[in-house]
Amino acid sequence: MPQTRLLLYRKADGSVPIKQWLEELLRTDRRGFAKCAERIQRLAALGYELRRPHADFLRDGVYELRARRGTVNYRVLYFFHGKDVAVLAHGLTKKGKVPKADIDRVIRRRNALEKDPEKHIHEEHHGGEHRRDD
Repeated sequence: MPQTRLLLYRKADGSVPIKQWLEELLRTDRRGFAKCAERIQRLAALGYELRRPHADFLRDGVYELRARRGTVNYRVLYFFHGKDVAVLAHGLTKKGKVPKADIDRVIRRRNALEKDPEKHIHEEHHGGEHRRDD
């Protein structure tokens, strides 16, 4: 199975919500960040094959990476763009179910990306960032 390429969703203003969320998590909970990073690596390795307890399908093409540290549940919401590309679109800390508003936000982001991929794709590379529109 080919490796799944991971992209980050970029808003029209150039900000990258999942990157900002992960950076904040790294500052506030290094172990929680490490668990999320491990799940992201699993997604890259397994793509569509990744299942519970590490990932789950929510609805309307939106999936979640599932990480837990103690009583804190971290979720990274993503969607697939083509066969071997996953787009990390949103991160959150939750207690119960993932709120409908968060899933709806990811659906809006997916629709925006599908309409204008060059504007909404942010790629991370070792040694720095690369923006596809540079």
